[in-house]
Amino acid sequence: MNGWMIYLVPLIGVFALVFTAARSSWISKQDAGNEKMRKIAGFISDGAMAFIKAEYRILAIFVVFITLVLVFVADPETSSPLVALSFVLGSASSALAGFIGLRIATRANVRTANAARFSLNRALKVAFTGGSVMGMAVVGLGMLGLGALFILYAEIFGTDTPDLVGRILSVITGFSFGASTIALFSRVGGGIFTKAADVGADLVGKVESGIPEDHPLNPATVADNVGDNVGDVAGMGADLFESYVSSIVAAMVLGVSMMLAAGNDAFGGLSPVILPMFLAAAGILSSIIGTFFVRVKEGGNPAAALNIGQLISAVVMVVLSWFLITWMLPSEIVFNDLLYGGIERTITSFNVFLSTIIGLVAGLIIGYSTEYFTGLNFLPVRIIAKQSTSGSATNIISGLGIGMLSTIIPIVTIAASIMIVFDLSGLYGIALAAVGMLSNLGIQLSVDAYGPISDNAGGIAEMSELPSEVREKTDKLDAVGNTTAAIGKGFAIGSAALTALALFGAYMTAAKITEIDVSQAVVISTLFVGALLPYVFSALTIKAVSDAALRMIEEVRRQFNTIEPLKKALAVMKKNDQKPMKDWSPEDLQVMNEADGSPEYGKCVTISTQAALKRMILPGVLAVAFPVITGLWLGAEALGGLLVGVTVSGVLLAIFQSNAGGSWDNAKKLIESGFTHKGVTYKKGSEAHKAAVVGDTVGDPLKDTSGPSLNILLKLVSIVALVLAATAF
Repeated sequence: MNGWMIYLVPLIGVFALVFTAARSSWISKQDAGNEKMRKIAGFISDGAMAFIKAEYRILAIFVVFITLVLVFVADPETSSPLVALSFVLGSASSALAGFIGLRIATRANVRTANAARFSLNRALKVAFTGGSVMGMAVVGLGMLGLGALFILYAEIFGTDTPDLVGRILSVITGFSFGASTIALFSRVGGGIFTKAADVGADLVGKVESGIPEDHPLNPATVADNVGDNVGDVAGMGADLFESYVSSIVAAMVLGVSMMLAAGNDAFGGLSPVILPMFLAAAGILSSIIGTFFVRVKEGGNPAAALNIGQLISAVVMVVLSWFLITWMLPSEIVFNDLLYGGIERTITSFNVFLSTIIGLVAGLIIGYSTEYFTGLNFLPVRIIAKQSTSGSATNIISGLGIGMLSTIIPIVTIAASIMIVFDLSGLYGIALAAVGMLSNLGIQLSVDAYGPISDNAGGIAEMSELPSEVREKTDKLDAVGNTTAAIGKGFAIGSAALTALALFGAYMTAAKITEIDVSQAVVISTLFVGALLPYVFSALTIKAVSDAALRMIEEVRRQFNTIEPLKKALAVMKKNDQKPMKDWSPEDLQVMNEADGSPEYGKCVTISTQAALKRMILPGVLAVAFPVITGLWLGAEALGGLLVGVTVSGVLLAIFQSNAGGSWDNAKKLIESGFTHKGVTYKKGSEAHKAAVVGDTVGDPLKDTSGPSLNILLKLVSIVALVLAATAF
C-alpha cells in the first residue's frame, strides 16, 4: 500500500479541518454590529438552524432505512454490512459539512454587514473567510473519510491482488452513496425553501406593493435570507461534497481496472488507485495557499481579488499534479483496453497529466461560458433587458431562447474533452479529468459560499437601516457573488457530467460488461426512460416551489392587509415613493416607527420549512428507486442504458435551467441599476422592471432548485448503479 505515504491523505484532511476551525474562530471574534443587526441576524440564524435540524431528522429515517436494506437485503458475500458502514459515514460527513457551512454563514453575514461600515476590504475578508470555512470543511471531511476508510478496509481485506483492492473499493462506494443521498435532499429541500420565500418577497413586495424584497416591513424577507443559507450554502456544500467524493471514488475504481489490464507488476503497487486521493489532497494545500492572496484595497475590485486567489491556487495545483503523476506512475503504461476495441494501448504519465489539466481547463471554459450568458454586462442579459421593455411575455420568451443557446459551449467543451482525454489515457484519464476539475474545490467553494454571505449582509444592512454607503459596499460584494454563483453552477454541472461519465465507466467495470448494445430493445427503451427522468424530477421540484410560493404569497398578502401598523406603513411608503426619507413628514416617520417589528417573520419561515420538508421526499425516492428497479428487473445492460439517458438529458436540462434563470435574474438587476433603450432609461418601479421581476421569478426555481438538483440526480443514479453492481450483480 505504498507504505506510510497513504496516511498523508487523512492527515491532510485533518489539516484542512484544523484550518476550518481556525477560520471559524476568527469569524466568531469579529464585531456583530448594533443591537438591531444582531436581532435580525438572530432571526435568520434561528430559522436556518431550525430548518436544517428538522431536515436532518427526516433524513435520519431515510438513512436508517437504506442502511438496513444494505445490511439485510444485499448479497452477504460482498461484505454489504461494510457498504452500510460506509454509507452511514458518507451521509454523516455530508450532513456535517452542510451544518458547519450553514452555522458559520449565519455568523459571517451580520459581521460582513458590520465590517462594510468601515471598509470594503474588511467586508470582503469577513465574507470570504466565512466562505472558506464551508470550502475547507467539505474537502477536509471528504479526504478524511475516504482516506481513513481505505486504510481500514485495506487492513481488513489486504491489497495483495487487484481483486482484493477492487473489493475494498466496492465497499467504499457506500461512502459516495451516502454523500449523494444527503446532497440530493439538501439541494432539493434547501432549493424549495429559498425559492418559496424569494417568490413571495418579490411578487408581493416588489411588484404588488412596491417595496424592496429586503425591506424590514416585508414579512418574507427573513425567510428569503434564511433560504439563501439553507439552499446556497448547506445545499451547495453537500452538492459539491458529493461531486468531490464521487469523482475520486470513480477514478479509484477505474485505477483497479487499469491494474488488471496492465498487470499488477506494471505499477509496483497501488499507484493508479491512490493517485486520485493524492491529487485531491494536493488540491487542499493549493486551495489553502490561494486563500491568503484574496484581498482588495478600498475602492478596488473584489472580483479581481477572488480571481487572483483562484489563479494562484490553480497554478500551484498544476505544478503539484505534475510532480505527483510523474512520481507515482511509470513513464509508459501498456495495457489491453477492452473499451478501445480490445487492442493493446500505450499511455504515458505525461498523457495522464494532460488529462487532469484538460479537466481543469474544461471547468474554466464552462464556468466562463456561464458568466457570458448570465453576466450583467454581456449581450445575452442586455437582450433580455431590452425585451422586458415590451412586457413579461417577451422577457420570458427571450430568456428561454438564451437558456437553450447557452448549452452549446458547455456541451461542445465536455464532448471535446471526453474525446481528447479518452484518446490520451482512456476512461482512467476521464476520471482523473473529473478529479482535476474538482481538485481546487476548497477555494472554488469558498468563493461560491462567499456569495450568499454577501447577499445576506446586504439584506441585514437594509433591514437594519444602515447608511446607504454600507449597502453600496455590500451590493458591490453581492454583485461579484452573483457572478461567482453563476460560474459555480456551471462548474458544478461540468464536473457532474465528467463525474457521471467516470462513474459510468466504474459501473461497467464493476458489472463486468464491456459494451452496451443500443440496438437491443431493452437498452434503447431504458435509455428513453433515463432521458425522461430529469424532466419528471424537474417537474416535481418546480411544482413544489410553485405550491409553496402560493402559500407564501397568500401569507404575505394577509399580513399586508390585516396587520394595521404594517398596512399604514405601506400607504406612507407609497405616498413618499419618490422622496428620500429625510424629507418625510414627522407624522409619516412616526407611522414607520410604529410599524417596526410588526411583520410576523416566523410564519413565513414556517411555511417554507413545512413545504420543503414535505416535498423533498418524492424526488429523492424517485432518484434511488429508478436505477434499483431497472437493474434488478431488466439487468446490467438495461441499467447502463438508463444511466446514459439520465446523463445526457440531465446535463442539457441542468445547463438550460441554470443559465436561463441566471440571465433573467441579472436582466432584472441591470434594469434596477438603470437601463437605457431607445433613449428611455428604465429603473426600479418601471413597467420594464416589473416584467423583469416576473421573468426573474420564473427563473428562480430553475436556477436555484431544479437546475442544481439535476447535478446530483445524474450522479446519484450512477452511484446507486455502482453500489448495485458491487452488491447485487
